[in-house]
Amino acid sequence: MRFSKLLKIGLALAVMLVLTACSSEGESTKNKDKNEVNLAYVEWDTEIASTNVVGQVLEDLGYDVTLTPLDNGIMWEALAKGEVDGMVSAWLPQTHAPQVKKYKDKIDDLGENLAGAKIGLVVPSYMDVNSIEDLTDEAGKTITGIDPGANMTATTENAYKEYKNLEGWNVVTSSAGAMTAALTQAIAKNEEIIVTGWSPHWKFNAFDLKYLDDPKGIYGTEEYIGTFARNGLKEDDPEAYSVLKNFHWTPEDIERVMFDIMKGDDPKEAAKKWIKDNEDKVSEWTKDVK
Repeated sequence: MRFSKLLKIGLALAVMLVLTACSSEGESTKNKDKNEVNLAYVEWDTEIASTNVVGQVLEDLGYDVTLTPLDNGIMWEALAKGEVDGMVSAWLPQTHAPQVKKYKDKIDDLGENLAGAKIGLVVPSYMDVNSIEDLTDEAGKTITGIDPGANMTATTENAYKEYKNLEGWNVVTSSAGAMTAALTQAIAKNEEIIVTGWSPHWKFNAFDLKYLDDPKGIYGTEEYIGTFARNGLKEDDPEAYSVLKNFHWTPEDIERVMFDIMKGDDPKEAAKKWIKDNEDKVSEWTKDVK
């Protein structure tokens, strides 16, 4: 009887150990899958700043985070195909409206993460021009743009259809970095320059600039920056999804990160610095993470 009782206890312990091992293995596999997040972004200063901050927050929570820079059109396509998990780089309601319309059934709209954004043509304040309609032959009839895949670039290239005074003007495309470099060089020489600009952006902190009035409204009115996720992320990883959905900050927040990067900080280090100084705000983003 005593041996039988010991045998039963031993078998019970063995079963418990096996179940515990299986549970641990399953949990380990689950965590491994859960802890991988791929965020896409366009290499615009705003998106470099915001994506690095969100990525760092997820990394601090234990996620294995990949930040993938892509051309604007490819970013939306990758999200729709589920090749990336999310992005915080959507300019709406106008700039990225064509992409949202095209992929709306294949992507998950998590809403606004920053209000008060704006796009348009920007010039140094010393230039004697205040409206797009005022342009004649300034800057050699050249507008310095950003990447060819940006919706703002397409709008600018077709601006002559609404503003007849822009007939024969040229839009030079390159990158956001090349645009700000050209702006910096022109201002240093007090030269004329017209760029495709947006705010929030560190250039408005660094230089005295102004938007040209846009009476025909081709660049829209005030915009916001939004967050999107791939379909299925909410079910696959509700905690990462909640961080993306809870992510909200202000133009002042993002401009601080952008300005630190402009001064030479590595984007990841600039993100860490901002996070350290804004723990209360970050805790709101991560409040649903256990």
